[in-house]
Amino acid sequence: MPEINEIMGQYSELFMLLAAGTYTVAFVAFAWDLAKSSKALRVVDTKAVEPAGQITKAEAARVPVGAGAARGGSDRADSRVSGPAGRAERPTSAVSGRGAAAGAVRTADAGMRYGGERRAPARVAVALTVLGVVLHAVAVIARAFGAGRVPWGNMYEFLTTGAFVAAAVFLLVLIRRDLRFLGTFVVGLIIIMLVAASVLYWTPVGHLVPALQSYWLIIHVSIAVLSSALFTLTFAMSALQLVQSHRQKKVAAGGADKLGFMRLVPSALSLENLSYRINALGFIGWTFTLMFGAIWAEKAWGRFWGWDTKEVWTFVIWVVYAGYLHARATRGWTGTRAAWLSIVGYLCVVFNFTIVNQFFNGLHSYSGL
Repeated sequence: MPEINEIMGQYSELFMLLAAGTYTVAFVAFAWDLAKSSKALRVVDTKAVEPAGQITKAEAARVPVGAGAARGGSDRADSRVSGPAGRAERPTSAVSGRGAAAGAVRTADAGMRYGGERRAPARVAVALTVLGVVLHAVAVIARAFGAGRVPWGNMYEFLTTGAFVAAAVFLLVLIRRDLRFLGTFVVGLIIIMLVAASVLYWTPVGHLVPALQSYWLIIHVSIAVLSSALFTLTFAMSALQLVQSHRQKKVAAGGADKLGFMRLVPSALSLENLSYRINALGFIGWTFTLMFGAIWAEKAWGRFWGWDTKEVWTFVIWVVYAGYLHARATRGWTGTRAAWLSIVGYLCVVFNFTIVNQFFNGLHSYSGL
């Protein structure tokens, strides 16, 4: 059994703190981008309702609402984006409202492609997030060297590693899709995860309990971490979908558009479509998590399934997401119902990690607390 290197453990905590600080600054930059872009859009909309007001090309180029809106000031939905039920994205123009909201419910490009606008705060926020991920990676690797094993042996290690994977997945998605509007919410969740890990679940560097000393730990937990990271993204998207849906209905009914920052966010249907695809990937990963967990249980305890609390809640999560995918694909559960079901699935993941690990005794009591 390798010796514990406490110095590397201390370096891990230092870099974890630096990563959390960097994420915090990135969070502020993402929020600044939403606020600044909302103000710019409000100015353009105000000029649009004036009889003699004409939007110049320079002003339109500064409107950071995606490629579609930046080309002309109106939000043209991409009819090529459709959900599994075959519904095409509906145009969001020609919706009446008061003041700046008159004429359209302005949203970002449905395809979530990068436009020609240059949003300095968003670029700074992404750069800071990249720096935070690098520092975070150093912290996780230092923890691994300090313990002489993979850093997934207790709740502190699982949560810090899960936060790192969530941030890394977010950056990878940014390569193909302009999800910078999601940065405030995703980075905010990552900060919460790191704070919870440091305050509630901190555990000194140590050896694994005997039951975890298996190569199945790497297979089973790595897939669980990746799936949880994907579910974190869809949780943020589903929450935004609810807000955007409420905003679109309110403006369509003639109300004022008070959520200006939501103009950077695609329509509720666009968010729902992308969230569905990502949830499908996460569900596949969670299916393998459940399968490999059962195989590991047979190797360790001589049975595939024993109705242990952790096993039951892992299965409950699988059932919730399976129900979500099935209901949306075949039963027409779209819109806010689909969003709420996705949110319920993520809340089950959180419950399984926090309450079950801490307060339910069983064969999976590896919290380290």
